[in-house]
Amino acid sequence: RLREQQKMSESPLNWFRGVYLPPALHPLNKTFVKGGEWQDIDSAQEKRRAFLQDFCRKYNSRKKLQTHLVHLVSRIYVEDRHKVLYCEVPKAGCSNWKRVLMVLSGLAASANNISHDDVHYGKHLRKLDSFDLKGIYTRLNVYTKFIFVRDPMERLVSAFRDKFEHPNSYYHPVFGKAIIKKYRHHADEEALKTGSGVKFKEFIQYLLDSHRPIGMDIHWEQVSKLCYPCLINYDFIGKFESLEEDANYFLQLVGAPANLKFPKFKDRHSSDKRTSTEVVRQYLKELSKEERQLTYDFYYLDYLMFNYTSP
Repeated sequence: RLREQQKMSESPLNWFRGVYLPPALHPLNKTFVKGGEWQDIDSAQEKRRAFLQDFCRKYNSRKKLQTHLVHLVSRIYVEDRHKVLYCEVPKAGCSNWKRVLMVLSGLAASANNISHDDVHYGKHLRKLDSFDLKGIYTRLNVYTKFIFVRDPMERLVSAFRDKFEHPNSYYHPVFGKAIIKKYRHHADEEALKTGSGVKFKEFIQYLLDSHRPIGMDIHWEQVSKLCYPCLINYDFIGKFESLEEDANYFLQLVGAPANLKFPKFKDRHSSDKRTSTEVVRQYLKELSKEERQLTYDFYYLDYLMFNYTSP
């Protein structure tokens, strides 16, 4: 127990101490980019890459790899035709990115005709951890690696709305039941039976609990633990806040077909208002000041790495 308490008291920045630094930034291959309208996006891109590189250099000291390679790459999707690797960050455009990868690889003619279930349950795309070590190393060294991120609090609220405010045959019985049982006093039988109706405050209590009744989930796991941006040197860092522009610039960079544009449609619950700064503010009102601070602390590294402003 004492060891656990000591681990909990460590700064999140220590998570990345003692790991290999990524190699120096490689220049992006801009051979395929046509037209001068991408100048501002390219400039923003170079600043993001340099910022992340500086962050990683600042907070790494010793050079010792502490996490197994196969685990590091378990969230990375592979598209061999255009030689790209995409690290999936849920709630940051990942469904539409997987549609685009299917088109790039020749599995589909258009991103607009691929269903949600095909994207997430179709097993059409390979992940990097499905290759042998030589295949992993080769692709990491040669392919263009990209990631799309989102303001951590917006991403968190978006995940809660998606998984707990709509009928869901997995998240309600698996996560909802466990959350209600532990954090709701005098819960009624129906709620305990179905797991439906989890409140945002209860969800945050679960998130911040070092003894969670059920484990973490990729939809609210920190990007620092999903994609390891200080261990894997991403060539392109897109942001959800400029999703369409960043995505279409990236497609040019990798020589995608001229007619392939990043889809604009919302993957599910299309009638819902998008999770914005104002929507997030309403949800945060349900929390105490301490809970808001602890939630920010939970995503501290993501805020720092990708230069997001604290809420």
